[in-house]
Amino acid sequence: MAGHARVGEAAGPYDLADLATTAEELANSHLDLGSILVPVVEGGQVSVEMSVDNQPEAVYLLTPVGRITVAAYAAPKTPGQWREIVLELGDSIRAEGAEAITENGHWGREVFTDVPGDETHRFIGVDGPRWMVRCVASGPRETAGHLAQLARAVLAESVVRRGSDPFPPREPLPLILPDVLAEQVKMAQRQLGEEDQLAIDELPPEAYDAGPAVRPAARPVDETPTGPISRGTAMQRLRNRR
Repeated sequence: MAGHARVGEAAGPYDLADLATTAEELANSHLDLGSILVPVVEGGQVSVEMSVDNQPEAVYLLTPVGRITVAAYAAPKTPGQWREIVLELGDSIRAEGAEAITENGHWGREVFTDVPGDETHRFIGVDGPRWMVRCVASGPRETAGHLAQLARAVLAESVVRRGSDPFPPREPLPLILPDVLAEQVKMAQRQLGEEDQLAIDELPPEAYDAGPAVRPAARPVDETPTGPISRGTAMQRLRNRR
């Protein structure tokens, strides 16, 4: 049974089961990625990172002030998973020699790091009913404040489609590309795969004009901030995405 909440009230991230907003309305304002529906950012683009077995690993919203990714994970019925991850995330960042600053944000604790000579990264998490949403905002130091505001606005309008399938805590919920986006990714991958005819670094700019950027991963990369299936520290995983 639908609830009474509506997107557009900046009261999210929402659970799809609690929304009175119709599927048609969501289709006009959000990018449906299966387990998570994210609002379309005006003036932004979409970048898809694929694994070596051609599965979507991450979807980034590229904006003039930086990139934002929102992902949904399974969580226990009892909230508190994000609080645990914040502590582990801070330890992981400090182990890389960077400073991890814990700040109080709209939903609770956020983790911010400013890597010298690099870019800033802000981690925002929210616990929901049997799910957790994690948002990462990365960009230049000079746009960090604006990017943080934009990331919170995106998160406040995101919608989680948890489903009833069982998943262990911290397991990423399935990421599914919409048909149009999936077809654009396949086209870009075919162009990238023509290595014997055209070197990847010589691809003409128009190859990406009509669709999203595609960044194939050199190996499967797990975006989960912590947990038994994570590969590498938090900062290593972020560096792998540039």
